[in-house]
Amino acid sequence: MAVIHRTTMTPGKLELLAAWLPTRSWYIGTAGVPELTKAGGFRLDDPQGEVGIEFMVVTDGSGDRPISYRVPVSYRGEPLDGAEQALIGTSEHGVLGRRWMYDGTRDPVVVAQLLALLQGRAEPQAQSETNMPDPSVTSYFTGAGFSTVVASTAVDSGQHGTDVVVETTAEAEPPSESSGRLTMNVVRVLRPGRTSGARGCVTAGWRSPDGEESRGPFVVLYDAAR
Repeated sequence: MAVIHRTTMTPGKLELLAAWLPTRSWYIGTAGVPELTKAGGFRLDDPQGEVGIEFMVVTDGSGDRPISYRVPVSYRGEPLDGAEQALIGTSEHGVLGRRWMYDGTRDPVVVAQLLALLQGRAEPQAQSETNMPDPSVTSYFTGAGFSTVVASTAVDSGQHGTDVVVETTAEAEPPSESSGRLTMNVVRVLRPGRTSGARGCVTAGWRSPDGEESRGPFVVLYDAAR
């Protein structure tokens, strides 16, 4: 169970994201430095208790209209080997000390927990409360269950989001779990609506600067690379 500490991070999450977002291929802002506000999100627990997992929604109000982005983030107490290109930045946590903040699409712990969430085997947690489930985050998947043991990932980001192609192995219990190749499309620019024709989906809400509530797909699951 992740513990939410009431403390500071220096530099703060929004400050780090404001510098990182414009370097992404899916960022569509045009007004220079983003003006970010928190707009929603949730957390997942790392079964080993080592990695913080947060699914952040931030809204950029610097342009003619607000644009909301979704960023899955992992927080680690040490650098993640081979993930230099995924590093968002480092920050000093008031309780935990230095933390390395990564784009979660390239963190194997985050990918495994997303696979578990899609199957209803991981419970989404409130973004800012300890041990508080968030029932507003919903998920579904169709067909036979699949393993959450990640053998390898390949990440491809474009204008329409990030595709995480996952190779899983059937080493986890129960033995009937299938292995194979799956693609998770991580939606980056959030829009209200539904998805169809997918193997599974995670749907959650966010709020606009004027307080309007919206819901839409956060992660969409397909059987193979698209």
